Parts: sequence; C-alpha cells; structure tokens
Amino acid sequence: MRATFMHEAGDVRVQDAPDPVIERPTDAIVRVVRSCVCGSDLHPYRTMTSAAGPVPMGHEFLGVIEEIGSDVSGLRRGDLVVAPFAYADNTCAFCREGLQTSCPDGGFFAAGIGGAQAEAVRVPQAGGTLVKLPVGEDSALLPSLLTLADVYGTGHHAARQARVTRRTTVIGDGAVGLMAVLSARQLGAEQIILMGRHQSRTDLGRFFGATDVVAERGEEGIEKVRELTGGQGTHTVLEAVGHLPAYEMAVGAVRAGGVISRVGVPQYEAAPVGFTSLFGPNVTLTGGPAPVRAYIDELLPAVLDGTVEPGRVFDRTVSLDEVPEAYRAMDRRESLKVLVAP
Repeated sequence: MRATFMHEAGDVRVQDAPDPVIERPTDAIVRVVRSCVCGSDLHPYRTMTSAAGPVPMGHEFLGVIEEIGSDVSGLRRGDLVVAPFAYADNTCAFCREGLQTSCPDGGFFAAGIGGAQAEAVRVPQAGGTLVKLPVGEDSALLPSLLTLADVYGTGHHAARQARVTRRTTVIGDGAVGLMAVLSARQLGAEQIILMGRHQSRTDLGRFFGATDVVAERGEEGIEKVRELTGGQGTHTVLEAVGHLPAYEMAVGAVRAGGVISRVGVPQYEAAPVGFTSLFGPNVTLTGGPAPVRAYIDELLPAVLDGTVEPGRVFDRTVSLDEVPEAYRAMDRRESLKVLVAP
C-alpha cells in the first residue's frame, strides 16, 4: 500500500509500505476513506531530527472494515467506522471512567501501529475503538464525521474539563481552538473571547460562537481580555496551542478562582505554577489528551442531523500523494486543516 512517513523536519514522503495484517484476534484492518493532517503533526514537521525517522504519520481517519479478528464483536466487514486517535479496549476501569487514553491495553495510532495518512491501517482493540457510522462512504457528512476522530472531541474535552460557565477565553485559532469555541457555546458560554489574528479563521470562530476576537498577543492580549471582562478575566481559559507563550497568556487571562484547560500538546517541560500564577488566585489547571472515544456517542447525533458543522474546519482536500503539500500549506498557514481522500 501507499503510506505517509516523516523522515525529518520538513521531509514528508508518501511511499510504498507493507499492507497491514491481522496480528491479534482483537485487530481489524480498515481501508481508509478519509484522513487528515493534524496541527500536532506540525510539531515534528518543524523539529524532528533524521535520527528519529522515518515514522508513519496520521492518527485521524474514517474507513471501511476489510478484515476483522476472531475476537471482535459488534462490527463486521463493510462497516464504515470512525476511529478515535487513541485505541482502547473500552472495558477496563479507566475506559469505564471515560479515560480511554490511559487504557493499559491501549495506545496511539502512528506510534508503532502505523499511520492513518495511508490507504489502510491496522486497528488494535477494534471492538472497543471503532464506532460504526450509519452513513455510506459517499456521504456529504464525511468531513464533519472525521472531526469526531480528534479535533472536535479535543475541543469538547477542553471545554468539558474546564467546566465552562458564563465567560471563557479560547487561545488559538487553529482547528482545535475553533472546535473549543463551538463546544463552549454548546455548553452554555455567553461570552467567548477568541484569541487569534488570522481573519479567515476568526471569522469561522464567530460562526461557531465567538462573541469577541482579540488579535493582540502577550501582555497586550491579556490586557485586552481584561478590558472585555471588566478587569477580571474569564472564568475559564481553553489553551489550544501548546507553546509556552500561549500558556502564559492563559495564566494572565484567567479570573481568580477560574480554570485553565490545556489541550494543545505542550512543547515545553516547565511552566509557571507557583504562588503568583496559580496558587495565590486559586486557579485550577487541567486538560490533557482527549479521550475522544468517551465523547463520540454524545457528539455524533448533532453531526448526523446537521445541527453542527464541525467539518467547516477543512479548507482544502488533497489526494494521498499530495500529503507533503498539505503539510507545507498548513505550516505556512495557507490552510487551516487539510482533508486527505486516499
């Protein structure tokens, strides 16, 4: 088959790879119908050394089950399915608590499994991971359904972990940040301040529910948020970037007694958590990798009936062979999020 590999920073190649095969009775082989490039894929695209590569890429996909292991129940060949970016048995104590990303028998796609920016992928723990979709592979809903694999569920996780109330700030106008805006609105936020400086993205953020946009960064951005909130800051801040300056803005924008929820993959090891930053004002720090499987059943109905359109975050579609150009376009901010149709 053809599959995407990153060899080092800036070097993404689509090349021949062995076809995936059933290795355990809990596996399934899925033919990929749609995948995409994630903002988190850009971190290694900018920093990875040649010594770390090549690595398979892609962790978000919809597909059709082609083969199925003997221990997989509830699914069959020909089913169109969505896969969370983390596979899990969905039966252990952590999974039952809605924390599938910590499943002892789980893991993450592309990390030793094979990437989803490919023609096919092996899915471990298929019975607990894959969710059957009640549409065909030619459905116009596929872009929105694909967001359930990661970006929509991650934005929802940010808002849910923060316990979003009346006022919230979203830092980052990437796809996850925009889904955090959508999710905050769905959870009842009345004022949603989106911190971003790319108008096409912030316009989409307004469509999803942002009431205010702050283009300034750093101390200027913090001051603007406080001006919009009577000097107090917002009850919750959803940080969807992962870089230290974004975290520092979150600390500056949060209200005393508020919550910072981080879902941007941190690109730093140390961050302020002391008396003046979090302890003194009684600020809670939460977030982490989204247990997307826990949210799919909740989010799916509104996608199916068209109440929400999270697929609007995709602004370009490419073939599998064009995936390297998708990385370049997203890295240059020429595209928000690129859909891949193998």
